[in-house]
Amino acid sequence: MAKYLLLKHYRGAPAPVNNVPMDQWTPEEISAHIQYMNDFAARLEKSGEFVDGQALAPEGSWVRYDGEGRPPVTDGPFAETKDLIAGWMVIDVDSHERAVELAGELSAAPGAGGRPIHEWLELRPFLAAPPTITE
Repeated sequence: MAKYLLLKHYRGAPAPVNNVPMDQWTPEEISAHIQYMNDFAARLEKSGEFVDGQALAPEGSWVRYDGEGRPPVTDGPFAETKDLIAGWMVIDVDSHERAVELAGELSAAPGAGGRPIHEWLELRPFLAAPPTITE
């Protein structure tokens, strides 16, 4: 099994087919989108392929250690990702092909008018430990 991160973007990826920003959706359209995501996750829980997933708020801050006895530095400069990442899901699947299949299905979540968004999702494998070499 291999773990993959599916990243949903607010912006920055190529435009989805149904390119209506979520802040312009009706409450019913938002509910249908969230229900699709929950149903998708529940199905993957049953198959043992779901690990976790969360939606992210657009606000946030950067924090950096700035030396002994100095307070952490927070806020700015902001990386582009602060404004881009809308949420994530971690899956644990048997192959890259299965990860691509599930990402494609997830990209079809409904949006404005109940039509599938067909949004682009970033699919990233977890970094695996290098094989141990013994002599």
